Amino acid sequence: MPKKKEEEIEPVTLTVGSQYRIKSLESRDAPLISHGKFLGYTSIGSDEGLCIELDESYKDMSGRVRVIPMHMIVCIDIITAKEKKEDKKKPSSNMFG
Repeated sequence: MPKKKEEEIEPVTLTVGSQYRIKSLESRDAPLISHGKFLGYTSIGSDEGLCIELDESYKDMSGRVRVIPMHMIVCIDIITAKEKKEDKKKPSSNMFG
């Protein structure tokens, strides 16, 4: 596969509906591994978190949403990536613009 020129490389963004494997801190000795579908971001007090719908590999937790605080994330593996949807904003209807 030919390499893209530097100006052609698009930045990686997390997209809703994509499948990710996330390693986060659970304790000093062991990381917490979460894999599933990315649902978006949420607030936890003044912090932000990633929302992941756990996949079928979690027998009793499948389909539940896990919120992972951003500062606890060690790494994110992209399993399958969905295309980013463009925001379709309505044109401004004010009469001063």
